[in-house]
Amino acid sequence: MTVDAVRVELGARAYEVRIGPGLIARAGAEIAPLLRRPKLAILTDETVAGLHLAPFQAALAEAGIASSALALPAGEATKGWEQFSRAVEWLLEEKVERRDVVVALGGGVIGDLAGFAAAVLRRGVRFVQVPTTLLAQVDSSVGGKTGINTAQGKNLVGAFHQPSLVLADIGVLETLPARDFLAGYGEVVKYGLLGDADFFEWLEGAAPRLASDPEARQRAVRRSVEMKAEIVARDETEEGDRALLNLGHTFCHALEKATGYSDRLLHGEGVAIGCALAFELSQHMGLCPQEAPSRLRAHLRAMGMKVDLRDIPGDLPDAEGLLRLMAQDKKVVDGKLRFILARGIGAAFVAEDVPGDLVRRILQEALATR
Repeated sequence: MTVDAVRVELGARAYEVRIGPGLIARAGAEIAPLLRRPKLAILTDETVAGLHLAPFQAALAEAGIASSALALPAGEATKGWEQFSRAVEWLLEEKVERRDVVVALGGGVIGDLAGFAAAVLRRGVRFVQVPTTLLAQVDSSVGGKTGINTAQGKNLVGAFHQPSLVLADIGVLETLPARDFLAGYGEVVKYGLLGDADFFEWLEGAAPRLASDPEARQRAVRRSVEMKAEIVARDETEEGDRALLNLGHTFCHALEKATGYSDRLLHGEGVAIGCALAFELSQHMGLCPQEAPSRLRAHLRAMGMKVDLRDIPGDLPDAEGLLRLMAQDKKVVDGKLRFILARGIGAAFVAEDVPGDLVRRILQEALATR
């Protein structure tokens, strides 16, 4: 299989997302052209380090690049002030200079945290994303959103800081636990829902074999990245079109906060549930046909994914409690929640005039089934 290259067109800050098998094994050759001196600092997590750090560093050494690494605890709880401070202090201790490069080797948590650390270190150093999860490859590694979670909510502290290169090695996805792979699929299906009905239709047939079919997996990652790259090039800092990428996320972020950013609900699982709720809301507002949310739910169920609030273990707040959590979301503008709604599969749009009473009713109905 060949390596695909998708370019994120941002003028002088444009970069490539390279997608294909074997990219970690030749990471040294891929990254070397970016370096002013043959030295790298790597931020990763303990799980990824056990699987991929040694071959990654061996590939760097083969190209004459020295490297040091810090492995943080795995999990969403790492994406907070404590581990962020630890990462920044370590990078300073490693004497990372303004012209050096930091590598984020891991999933979305490490990518977001390492990218934010690179953004603030010495007022900005370059970084390379080497995403090792499906979710990170198709979404969080591309587009320059970096940040950490706080007690008030998800991703409320961060910066837009574009990577210099993204290496999405689809071979490493074979090491993912089934649940993590499916969680990442929540972000893949989002792209079909928000702007490419043909892609969604292809996924309905091909998605069950993504975990076992490298060619199908590469196509799914490539198309997802193409769509994100196009949107980011038009709207880097989310003033308009980029908000479409938040389909399902207003519900998702509230549910993640309600479950304590724990393994009760992985981010991609929350996205899938959030997309189902967003389509349900759209249908209740008369925006999309009734078969659209039914078709989406049927596909997610066929994939063995979480679809409804009843699929989340443990207690959840009532509808009022979830609405209060939504009010902390970054997508609040002038005190009003912005939702990404849909006129059908592949036809999402930004809505700022959604009746709060209707959102409350949707949540109450969903909670009543638990």
